[in-house]
Amino acid sequence: MRRARYEIVINGTISEPVMGLIDGFQVSRVEDGLTYLVGPVSDQAKLRGLLLLFGNLNIELVSVATFPRE
Repeated sequence: MRRARYEIVINGTISEPVMGLIDGFQVSRVEDGLTYLVGPVSDQAKLRGLLLLFGNLNIELVSVATFPRE
């Protein structure tokens, strides 16, 4: 897996302390009760770790998508 940018959409908002755990991700927008996070993922292990973190914190995932490489 090559380094790629991902957009992770969650239901609700995300707190500042949790944002501190998601290294390199930024909130791109919040609309209709959804929060859109965009950031780099260096490998499969990091992606799995992020998804596990969301699950452990009971953060509901709506979607996960990768952006084409620029």
